[in-house]
Amino acid sequence: MKTIAVKNRSPLIGPALLLTIAVCGLFYVKWFPYYNRAFVAASHHAIGNSILMGTASAPPAASWQAALSYAIAYGKAIWQAMVLGLLLGSAVQALIPARWIARALGQTGFGSVVTGAVMSLPGMMCTCCAAPVVAGLRACRATPGAAIAFWLGNTLLNPATLVFIGFVLGWQWMGLRLALGVAMVLGIGYLVDRAATDREAVAAQSAMEEMSTNGETGVMFVRWLKILARMTVRLVPEYIVLVLLMGAARAWLFPHIGPGIDASLAWVVAFALAGALFVIPTAGEVPIIQAMLALGMATAPAAALLLTLPPVSVPSVAMLGRSFSPRTLALTCAGVVAGGIVAGLIAMAIGL
Repeated sequence: MKTIAVKNRSPLIGPALLLTIAVCGLFYVKWFPYYNRAFVAASHHAIGNSILMGTASAPPAASWQAALSYAIAYGKAIWQAMVLGLLLGSAVQALIPARWIARALGQTGFGSVVTGAVMSLPGMMCTCCAAPVVAGLRACRATPGAAIAFWLGNTLLNPATLVFIGFVLGWQWMGLRLALGVAMVLGIGYLVDRAATDREAVAAQSAMEEMSTNGETGVMFVRWLKILARMTVRLVPEYIVLVLLMGAARAWLFPHIGPGIDASLAWVVAFALAGALFVIPTAGEVPIIQAMLALGMATAPAAALLLTLPPVSVPSVAMLGRSFSPRTLALTCAGVVAGGIVAGLIAMAIGL
């Protein structure tokens, strides 16, 4: 009788462990620090210096030192969240049955997209730290649209970032981000599902289709460690290299900030594209835009950055190159850039 009871409880061990890691990890890495930072934002109307250029009027010239200094600053800001992302992304594949993910996120249509967006809200991760979790969801048969909505929702719908934007930049900026963020997360996710082929509608790694916790607990943990090691070896090196390149390329993407950056369509498009390429930590767009506005840049290109800096970047797109088709990733990035351009046009129209 005792043996039977243990076997009946064993399928719950994996899900319970995943839930524990998610709650404890997010509380330590995200929820508690952001709770405290909200009071800083409210009292000081700032949450730190711009990681892009500090207190200067332009990023440093492209060099090995510029690349290294940015990579170190960025790494200090996100390393804990990246570790958590890898743990969760591998645990999703090893500790719970894939059919659970397929049931929640595996139906092509608007319902799965909304579910993916809602599931992203507690995560509050930057685009790169969310990427391993997205890869795990795709491996467990989440549809492209649902996985994309989860990915974009982590940044665009981050509740803490919305609070920071309100206290630091103004509540009209928060309203712009929230309204367009919801439209982008749900709209891009839905378009991705509509454009997906039958082959793209299932996860690329079909061999993981029936991962289950019904086996022995020891085997489950061994599987988790193997998946974690494989994800780490595959994702982290390319991630580091691309962050270094982005750190060096700051001077080319944002060569000058000041009154010369006016509210013209050309600058809105340029900054929307630059924002979609560059990589920042969670909420990094807030001090970046605050510093740019203080230097005299127009609000329209800043509004474009508000919508394109957080959700995608060259490193995060590369990290998901095996989870989505090139067409899906291109459509996602195009949707993000289009959202940034719309934000800039709205800022011009309402005089933000």
